[in-house]
Amino acid sequence: MQKIKVLSIFGTRPEAIKMAPVIKKLAKDPRFLSKIVVTGQHREMLEQTLAAFELTPDYDLAIMRENQTLSSITSRILEGLEGVFQSEEPDVVLVHGDTTTAVAAALAAFYQQILIGHVEAGLRTGNKNDPFPEEMNRRLIDQLADFLFAPTDQSQANLLKENHPHDRIVVTGNTSIDALYHTLAQKKERKPISEKKILLVTMHRRENIGQPMEQVFRALKRIAIAYPALTIVFPMHKNPRVRRLAQRYLEGQQNIELIEPLDAPAFYQLLAGSYLVLTDSGGIQEEAPSLGIPVLIVRETTERPEGVAAGTLKLIGTNEERVYSEIIHLLSDEAAYKQMAQAKNPYGDGEASERIVAELKSYFE
Repeated sequence: MQKIKVLSIFGTRPEAIKMAPVIKKLAKDPRFLSKIVVTGQHREMLEQTLAAFELTPDYDLAIMRENQTLSSITSRILEGLEGVFQSEEPDVVLVHGDTTTAVAAALAAFYQQILIGHVEAGLRTGNKNDPFPEEMNRRLIDQLADFLFAPTDQSQANLLKENHPHDRIVVTGNTSIDALYHTLAQKKERKPISEKKILLVTMHRRENIGQPMEQVFRALKRIAIAYPALTIVFPMHKNPRVRRLAQRYLEGQQNIELIEPLDAPAFYQLLAGSYLVLTDSGGIQEEAPSLGIPVLIVRETTERPEGVAAGTLKLIGTNEERVYSEIIHLLSDEAAYKQMAQAKNPYGDGEASERIVAELKSYFE
């Protein structure tokens, strides 16, 4: 029996983390021939994640350049994948989420009339410029995709509202929860970063770089001074502008730890030991609620409204006074903290990759 050839394409750390469980499932199933293509959109952070999940790419487009633009990334991916697709002739291309790699790979596959599976389909804010360019990227990918793997009922509803055929949509749960549960189950002993309560901070979104980020960092400095028994941990993104701002506002404060980006297992261990999360990132909005950790989102919108509705997430924006008061509220009001910490997790049961592979197998049988 001829095997089903699947190419999984990604270029950033979050994509690698969330695609790893799917790739592992495909590799274990004799019906599939699974190959990995990386674009290298974020080189250093991607390499770290590939090593952590023991993934070896079959192709590396190595597109990363200094000061690269969205247009140059897109064109290099389109050109690079053309030869890969002609050589491999895959049955299906899998992409994840809303990166420039994902939209360019989907477009390249469409040009060669290859079936496309979109993992994490249907996320929406409703504003094409927020987040930019991710909101438009995911809308375009969903238009091109033949398999829409929606993580939640809400994301399925978004797709149906846009008139995507019901039979192309499968609600799977989120693969980030698969990766989280699998990694934490390994129980690798790591020395805790602090014996104190930890406020874990992640920020990198381009719309927050500049004044919004400065306001958040000023609030964090005030929190650190007001709560010396709290440790604030910020794994700094590789973006030089983010790092410069973090160092300017946060460096030198005794209970603020500015650290390098962590591999997925180390980050999950840090997350599991945290008391509270402040973030503008996407994946952690799913992961933290799965561990009963409240999340404050320093954005005006989120494509993950399920967590807001469930009470595990709270949108607070980037105003300095608002950020300060919301953190203080959860640090000082035990009832308010417990209400968020005990809210229901809407993002999956750790079996999303199983459902994705089952759907692909069913289609080809």
